[in-house]
Amino acid sequence: MQSGELVAAAAPSGTATTLLDRTTALKGVELTVVVPTFNERDNIEILLSRLDAALCGIEWEVVYVDDDSPDGTAAKIRALAQNNPRVRCLQRIGRRGLSTAVVEGMLASCAPYLAVIDADLQHDETLLPRMLAMIKADDLDVVVGSRHTAGGGIGDWDRRRATISNIAARLARLIVPADLTDPMSGFFIMTRPAFERAVRCLSGQGFKILLDLFASTPVAFRFKEVPYVFGQRQHGESKLDSFVIWEYLMLLIDKTVGRYVPARFISFAAIGGLGVVVHFTTLYFGLKLVSFPAAQAIATFTAMTSNFALNNMLTYRDRRLTGRRFVTGLLSFYAVCSLGAVANVGIASAAFADHYTWWASGLAGAVVGVVWNYAVSSVLTWRRN
Repeated sequence: MQSGELVAAAAPSGTATTLLDRTTALKGVELTVVVPTFNERDNIEILLSRLDAALCGIEWEVVYVDDDSPDGTAAKIRALAQNNPRVRCLQRIGRRGLSTAVVEGMLASCAPYLAVIDADLQHDETLLPRMLAMIKADDLDVVVGSRHTAGGGIGDWDRRRATISNIAARLARLIVPADLTDPMSGFFIMTRPAFERAVRCLSGQGFKILLDLFASTPVAFRFKEVPYVFGQRQHGESKLDSFVIWEYLMLLIDKTVGRYVPARFISFAAIGGLGVVVHFTTLYFGLKLVSFPAAQAIATFTAMTSNFALNNMLTYRDRRLTGRRFVTGLLSFYAVCSLGAVANVGIASAAFADHYTWWASGLAGAVVGVVWNYAVSSVLTWRRN
């Protein structure tokens, strides 16, 4: 009697079938479908049903990577996994971001082929068998579902969204020379060796993981594209907002100059420059109402508050603070920036006393201040949980 038969003999009939099915399903998985999720509870079961129909005859699994959705998405996935051994749930707490979610889902898999598909039902899952067959037959690294190649389409997008997508695709040429018609696609299959070649160089910025992969591989991917028409969301709300444009720009910056200067630091410094404008604007109007010391104090705290809010929304969007943590984060940011101001003045004064010009001394102090604020706030204010 073999091990599978021993299990069947020792357990009630219904349980034995489940255990044998689980053993079979987990043995030799060929394709892992990675699905990043956030507040997609109503779409989880529908997508699973569609994948089950589309991937008949293929040994596959689906890894839902959930960023601690408040709508109970992770709980829904685990409930489905109790009766379906193909389903896995990877719940992340304290961090967010589509690109990093995809990477962690792929790293959690042992399959030789890795697919990425959105949970919002807007990608055409029926193409997955064709994409898998193509990547094998043509010895490719990646097969991309494209909305912009012949036969594809963007569905019911309005003109504004279509224009933004076209501009983003053109900007992608700055970091990816490959002739991709849809570098912004979030629907693709790749081989594990291709993923492993690129994974250590990924920036993890934003939500365009395919673009990040193509920009990070040390050896150009062999790829083909298959057309598909972008579908319409049935449940939930789109995660795309104005801030994803900033995230995309940060990805472009990271892949162009990130080896020299971190993209986060560039964002932090740019917001700091804007804070100077806020400071002097507040000071100008404050002097009409109160004395200079009072106006300077108000301007300083106004600038620090605006810098904190903008950095929380943009620079540290993947770690952004909410609720009570927003308040405690703001207080810690005040403390960090206050010490940074002391360092700024100290370094500038020492440089000026050493006979440097006033502008060089001031610049040295400003550089020390911004580096201090960035480094320490990254650790204390926006530390990873």
